[in-house]
Amino acid sequence: MVQIIAGEKGKGKTKHLLDKVNESVKSATGNIVYLDKSQKHMYELSNKVRLINASEYLIANCDEFLGFLCGIISQDHDLEEMYLDSFLTIAKLNDEDLERSIAKLDEISSKFHVNFILSISKNEKDLPECTKGKVIVSL
Repeated sequence: MVQIIAGEKGKGKTKHLLDKVNESVKSATGNIVYLDKSQKHMYELSNKVRLINASEYLIANCDEFLGFLCGIISQDHDLEEMYLDSFLTIAKLNDEDLERSIAKLDEISSKFHVNFILSISKNEKDLPECTKGKVIVSL
């Protein structure tokens, strides 16, 4: 399952994402990973969440990012959820790739039983049609 927290930059998406991940830790039976563009939120996350600074991994485009996610999943068979903050930035996405990448995340989620929760710096009305039922918070 792919879920989206949408809203323009500075509207509080990261706060919602952090609250959701820290709440999820209480009931999770598997592991949780939080991908971000920096280490900035390290102390706001539960110590049970693995924080990965995606900017350290020389990701150049969307395909490399999706391969990176699959690599993380392949190393952790107990992975239950992945939280992706600043999704457009860490995935190196442009508008044309967004729909394709969401479809690919759906495919990965179904195959490996990992839920993805994304924060996307766009208004809900500006997101592609394929994302409409996936938005859980619109700011």
